[in-house]
Parts: sequence; C-alpha cells; structure tokens
Amino acid sequence: MRDSGSNGRRKSRPEPTPAQRALGLLVRREHSRRELERKLAARGVEVEEAARAVERMAAEGWQDDTRFAVSLARSRVAGGYGPQRIRVELESHGLDAAVIEAAFAALAEDGEDDWRERAQAQVERRFGDLSAADQDRRRKAAEYLIRRGFDIGIVRRATGFAPDD
Repeated sequence: MRDSGSNGRRKSRPEPTPAQRALGLLVRREHSRRELERKLAARGVEVEEAARAVERMAAEGWQDDTRFAVSLARSRVAGGYGPQRIRVELESHGLDAAVIEAAFAALAEDGEDDWRERAQAQVERRFGDLSAADQDRRRKAAEYLIRRGFDIGIVRRATGFAPDD
C-alpha cells in the first residue's frame, strides 16, 4: 500500500556539496589531498570547487597529509613491504619530502622500522628456512624481497644470496 500523498515517488535528496562528498570519502579512510581532489573531480566536482572542499577539510582537521602518510606506511609495513616501495608509493600521492620523512619517523618511533627483521620474516613466511637452500631458491627469495622494496644490503643478509657467487 502506498501513501496516497506521495504518488509513489520518493523525495529526491539534494545533490551533496563538494565538502559533503569529500567528508563522505574521508569517513571511510584517510586520503591525501591529491587523491581526494582527484576523486572529487571524478565525481563531477569542478577542479576549483574540489580544491576549496579539500582545503576546508584540511582546515577542520578532517584531512591531513601526514596522518594519511603514517596510516599508509603502517599499512604497507604490515603487508610486508620494504622502505623503498613505501617511499615510492607515498611520493606517488604527491606528498612532500617532509611529510614522507614524518611517516618514516612515526614508524621508527613505534619500532616498526626494523627492515632486516621484516625482510627475514617475509623470507621465512614465503620460502621457509633458507639455511640449507640452494642458490636458485635463495635467488628467488632475493628477487621477491627486491620487488617488495627492500634494499640490496638487507636482501643479501636475509637470503644469503649474492649474485657474485
């Protein structure tokens, strides 16, 4: 049974403002300024309006590039990625060097930056104990760590693989 006064139609909601759209994205997860502006533009918001909305979100504390960088870095560390890959991803979000350094400082402050230990854990999880492994298996483990963003020194210590051998 329908309400006789509504003629079967729903009331249409007013179009959300750019700020409401930005806030809707931010309540789901952290976003960088660049990412938030790009998403608003993809939803039909004019570039200038998107920039103003993002500026308002930042001014009110809803958007913060440093908070985003720390959150993303922690997420990637938990996912088993190394510092080089994390740094490149942070740079891809248009974050400046100071913000990226703040993210790595937060990792260090919380003891999440023992890259050798993290690389070793990745090797053990994926390849098991390499102590008696042949060079081919060590090479595969080394390539895996390099793809995940660990530097060559850490890779050599974690896998025991040296291409010169």
